[in-house]
Amino acid sequence: MVPADLPTEAPRRFLFVHLQKTGGTALFQRLRENFGPRGVYPTPEERGDIRAVIDLDFLMERLRVHGEEVRVVTGHFPLCTNEVLGGGFSTFTVLRDPVERTLSVLRRRQEGEEHFRGRDLEDIYADDSLRDIIRNHMVKMLSLTVDEVTSVPLVMPVEFNRSRLEQAKSNLRDRIDVFGLQEHFDDFCVAIANQFNWDLGAPRFANRTQRAPVSDSLRQQIAEDNRLDMELYDFARQLRMERLKSSVPQSTVRST
Repeated sequence: MVPADLPTEAPRRFLFVHLQKTGGTALFQRLRENFGPRGVYPTPEERGDIRAVIDLDFLMERLRVHGEEVRVVTGHFPLCTNEVLGGGFSTFTVLRDPVERTLSVLRRRQEGEEHFRGRDLEDIYADDSLRDIIRNHMVKMLSLTVDEVTSVPLVMPVEFNRSRLEQAKSNLRDRIDVFGLQEHFDDFCVAIANQFNWDLGAPRFANRTQRAPVSDSLRQQIAEDNRLDMELYDFARQLRMERLKSSVPQSTVRST
């Protein structure tokens, strides 16, 4: 990917690495409270176009058109989007228990897409069209590099190995300015508001899926298929606790 030609005199900018089904839609709404509708990408002009949140080429083109207005870039883009866009973005993200995150993705597909409506979660999980979207999603989005990323990283296949996991851990620790966990989402919102001096307004909820009983066998299968995400999540929980114990505000703020 060739870095986008963005203005060099722009005010401080931010990249929200929105991992799927981690509470990002609610956070998007709160970011608009602070920056206004045109300060957060996707702006009203792009809302409703799926390319706005998954296609890097589309993102770069839209930022060329009105990027001087955008202060925060959101979407299902990997951390290396910072480099793709020329660097200099402050970064933040939220992680979630991989089994619960995956089940939420499956329920959303079941509720919102005709192709999956009426099918049970086990059947949806086995659908080949979702494999590259679901499997080890968090490791993928935190480890992809500029040299390997495609225009639509959400659906690109990657080889998962220990090296990729270690890169994701390193990037979470050293290249994400603030991270949080979905089960402590309100604490995370307080942390980024304090770190960046934002007013995010009152907590809110969005894009929730209806919980339903899930078989133990499906949970076990998801955990096994996403074992690198499970390790990354355990690492994130431990890192959060270490930072809490060291008295860094909200524990998830990266040392500078």
